[in-house]
Amino acid sequence: MEKILPVVRNPQVFPRSEYMRRLAAVKTKMTERDIPAVMITENPHITYLTGVTTPCDLCVLVVLLSHEEPVFILRWMDVAVAVEEGFLVRDNIIGYSEDFVGESDKNGYDAVIDFVLDQGLSKASIGLELCNLTVDAVEKFKTRLPHSHIEDFSHEVEGIRTLKSDLEVEVLRQAAAISDAAVVRALEVFRPGVREADAVAEIAGALVRGANGYVGTAIAPLHLAATSRIGNPHTTWSEESLQQGSQINLEIAGVRHGYHAPICRTFSLGKPSDRLLQIHEAQLAGLEAGLSAIRGGAISGDVAQVIHSTTEKLGFKKRSRAGYAIGINWWEPTNSLKLGNRTILQPNMTFHLHLGSWVDEDFGYVISESIRVTESGVEVLTKAPRKLFVID
Repeated sequence: MEKILPVVRNPQVFPRSEYMRRLAAVKTKMTERDIPAVMITENPHITYLTGVTTPCDLCVLVVLLSHEEPVFILRWMDVAVAVEEGFLVRDNIIGYSEDFVGESDKNGYDAVIDFVLDQGLSKASIGLELCNLTVDAVEKFKTRLPHSHIEDFSHEVEGIRTLKSDLEVEVLRQAAAISDAAVVRALEVFRPGVREADAVAEIAGALVRGANGYVGTAIAPLHLAATSRIGNPHTTWSEESLQQGSQINLEIAGVRHGYHAPICRTFSLGKPSDRLLQIHEAQLAGLEAGLSAIRGGAISGDVAQVIHSTTEKLGFKKRSRAGYAIGINWWEPTNSLKLGNRTILQPNMTFHLHLGSWVDEDFGYVISESIRVTESGVEVLTKAPRKLFVID
C-alpha cells in the first residue's frame, strides 16, 4: 500500500508567544466592549492572528473570550494549508463540507453561524468585521442570529497591527533586502530593445529568489511605467520594448510571510531630460526632509507638511499623500502621512514614505523608502541607492 505522508507544520515565522500577544490585545478590545465572540473576516487580520498567509476561500476566524486559541473555519480542502502555515492546534481548525460550496441559498458563512450557535451565543453580542462583507453576507448573519447584537469590529485589529513588534520589524527588514535586490536586477536588465515583459520577468525572479538567504514568499504587483505611460502610477508592463531615451518608473515590494516592503526608483535610458532632473531633485529633497522630520512623537500631518512645502519650493506640488502604513499586505489602512492627519507617530510604526509625484497625465516620477519610526528618528529599511539611475 502506498505510504501517505502526513501533513506537517512548516517552521513557524513567529513563536506562539507572539500570536498569543496579538490575541491578548484583541481580547482586551473585546472585554472593553463586552463582546464574548468576534468573527474575523479580513484575510490580513487572519494572517496576523494565525500565521496563515495563503488566501482561503470564504474563511472566518472566530475569537472567543472563553477559548485560549481562536477557531479557524474554512473550506475542507484548505485545512491542510492552515495546518502547515498556522500556529493553531489541529482541533481548532474546522473544515466545512462541500455542501456549503457553490449553492445559492447557503455558503461557508452558514457553517460559521452554526458554530457560533453551538457555542450558546445566540443571544450574545457578537463582533463582526463588516467592512469587506457583501450586503448579502451581512444580511445572512443578521437573519440567522436575530437575537444577537451584531457589533462592527472592522477596524479594531487594524489598530493593533499599527505598532510592530521587534519580530515583525525583522521580517520587514528581510523583505526590504529583497526589494533592494530587485532594484539591482532592474538596473542590470533595463536596456534599449529589451521587452518590458522580459525585464519584469527578471525583476520578479529576483523578488522570488530573495536576498541574504531569505526567499521571497510571494510576488506583490509590479508597477512599471515607461515613456508615454509615466503619468500612470499604477500601470503594469506593456508588450512594447524599452527605447533609448525612455524613462522608467518602477514600484515593487519584497514580501516575506505576508509582510511587504515597497520601494520606488526611477530610471533613464540615456541622458535624462531637464524636467526629469528637476523633479528628481525636488522629490529627493522632499524625501530627505521627511526622513529628518519623522520621529516618535511627531504628528503625521506635520511631517506631510514638511514634505509638501519642500517640494513646492522647488517647483513641484505633490498632490498625493506622502506615505502610508505598511506591514501585512502592501498597505495598512491605519495611518497616512497626509496633510491634516493628527496621528502621533510612535516607535515601530512602519511606513512607505512615497515621494511619487504625477504632474501631468503624461509625466510622473517616483522615489520612496520603506521606513520604521524610532524614538529619536527613523530607520530606513530599504537600502538601494537613493538616486535617479541613468543607464548609458
